[in-house]
Amino acid sequence: MASKLDPLRKELIFQLNGGHAHAPLEKIVEKFPAKQQGIVPEGLPYSAWQLLEHIRLAQLDMLEFCTSKDYREKKWPEDYWPKSPEPPNSRAWDSSVRNIKTDREQFIKLISNPKADLFAPLAWGNGQTLFHETCLIIDHNAYHLGEIVTVRRLLGNW
Repeated sequence: MASKLDPLRKELIFQLNGGHAHAPLEKIVEKFPAKQQGIVPEGLPYSAWQLLEHIRLAQLDMLEFCTSKDYREKKWPEDYWPKSPEPPNSRAWDSSVRNIKTDREQFIKLISNPKADLFAPLAWGNGQTLFHETCLIIDHNAYHLGEIVTVRRLLGNW
């Protein structure tokens, strides 16, 4: 499928999967000790868990925005950030990672469709396009993945 995609779609997919400028999600989250996932390092406002879950929640929101004419805007910040710095259970971290990957794949499928106009404003939005939302996901995820790397460094496990 990728070989039939135009160069712009290929590049967007490459960047969604991590690009060259930073470590990809998979590397950043692998072997993250469960006992450190909920620690908020001194001087930082969030734990790695809160950052990971924020990535998931925001990316899901952007996917829903791009795919549902019945989209309802969420409340900022309460619908985008978990309140507790600690995961709610021992399965939450892996579940969040899986969901980020699944939603990313759904978004890639969406923009891979050659009939999907990357530059047409979404009818239910305020001028947003698939291209805009794709760039937003790339930028947002890279920013917060970098913060998770910082948390890992401060915790001594990067």
